[in-house]
Amino acid sequence: MSDLAAAPPIRAAATIVLTRRLPQGETQVLMGQRGAAAAFMPSKYVFPGGGVDPEDAFDGPLPLNGECARRLAQVAPPGPLVAAALRELQEETALALRADRPSMRFVFRAITPPGRSRRFDACFFLADAADVSGSLDHFDESLTELSHLHWIGLDAARALDLPFITEVVLAEVTNLIRGGTQPGVPFFDNSGPVPTFRRID
Repeated sequence: MSDLAAAPPIRAAATIVLTRRLPQGETQVLMGQRGAAAAFMPSKYVFPGGGVDPEDAFDGPLPLNGECARRLAQVAPPGPLVAAALRELQEETALALRADRPSMRFVFRAITPPGRSRRFDACFFLADAADVSGSLDHFDESLTELSHLHWIGLDAARALDLPFITEVVLAEVTNLIRGGTQPGVPFFDNSGPVPTFRRID
């Protein structure tokens, strides 16, 4: 049996990259640390997110603009991905993102390479803390999957112990926040034996 055939199944996942802009102009991102005993990416700093559950569903207009919704629909039905992203954010940070307006932007997709204990087809959404309810500085009501939840500057965050794909997403988000363009959503496709990079137009 080949290594590819023996790889675990690829599970859909969704992540929210939540940012806030301080009065003095600095932009920060919310990150937390996975447990040392976690089966996937132990001790790494990541954005809030996780796998799509069977019960994840979204009723009503999606909190995405038309272009993001169209691009996301090329990946999978958007409803479960959006619902999972919102659920994971609330579970892991106790923050609730408004879902009654376009408050999320689809900015990245990545499939975990073979050889990992778990594999995900993850969609990353960018959102602004101005669109959330809950305490932005106290996370006492969040679940314990992520520890050391804190806001950190975009440049300082790159010095944390990050998974490779988190580093790449952080660089993409930094570019967007600082006025850069995005000619299609970047997609790191590791579903097959040869890693492929392309963009979702």
